[in-house]
Amino acid sequence: MKPSKKQGSGASRPSRGKKKVAAITDQILDSSPNNSTEIIHQEWSKLREYTAARIALGRTGGSQKTSDLLRFQLDHARARDAIHGSMDSPGLAKELQRLGLDAIPVRSAARDRSEYLKRPDLGRSLCEESQKAMESMKKQNKTTRDSGALIFVIADGLSPLAVQKHAAPFLEAFLSMPTVAALGPLFLAEQARVALGDPIAEILGASLVAVLIGERPGLSSPDSMGLYMTYQATTGTTDERRNCISNIRQEGLPPAEAAKRFHYLATRSLKQRMSGFLLKDESTVQISAQDE
Repeated sequence: MKPSKKQGSGASRPSRGKKKVAAITDQILDSSPNNSTEIIHQEWSKLREYTAARIALGRTGGSQKTSDLLRFQLDHARARDAIHGSMDSPGLAKELQRLGLDAIPVRSAARDRSEYLKRPDLGRSLCEESQKAMESMKKQNKTTRDSGALIFVIADGLSPLAVQKHAAPFLEAFLSMPTVAALGPLFLAEQARVALGDPIAEILGASLVAVLIGERPGLSSPDSMGLYMTYQATTGTTDERRNCISNIRQEGLPPAEAAKRFHYLATRSLKQRMSGFLLKDESTVQISAQDE
């Protein structure tokens, strides 16, 4: 009498998918040349033309090719440099002046880059000096939530390189479009997280705040910028109330295209008096229809 198989045991037969993968692996190993120094190229290496992902790397014997290993180490170094880098605030301010924009410097409560990376909470609140400067501006500023003012905060985030490269081109494209709302002050924020825009908007009474920030670097994208838009932001605002446009860079979503999407979202946000998950982003369809 044959013993019965136990339910849920590891003795179950392999799936067809696993069998197929195993067969392909065996075929590759069987076809390997005796000379282990010969480079074996993947048949689907042509797909690398369409993505920066690490696919079809090939091999030399049982090892990764030296060129691919060196490329990985270079990309990893670029990502680390992006995180530990600093924003050239004076240089970026000059670019913004060319667009007719005066930038006001502010800082978070994080004292330096090391503390910023270890204490994300400090990057969400203003330092004492910047807090006092905001309170002083409030007394002189005529901006109120009812006036529909829009405030931009350019924050270094986890990739200062990203805003250094893409913030000015984004704003240049946005300013060339029909006016969404009265444009309030523009801020350059150092050691900043997304939520640093909330107390700024709250103190000045802005209806809408858009934070342009360097996103966490990837191995293929050390210079990716994100935009986070919040309607009537206040200290403690949570992320479901924000709209995000991500991967703003030439190899991802070009700054000019991102500006179109933000213009669409900002217009709808002020009209419907909301942002975040309640505000549906249908900009792709709308932009395509306009371009046609």
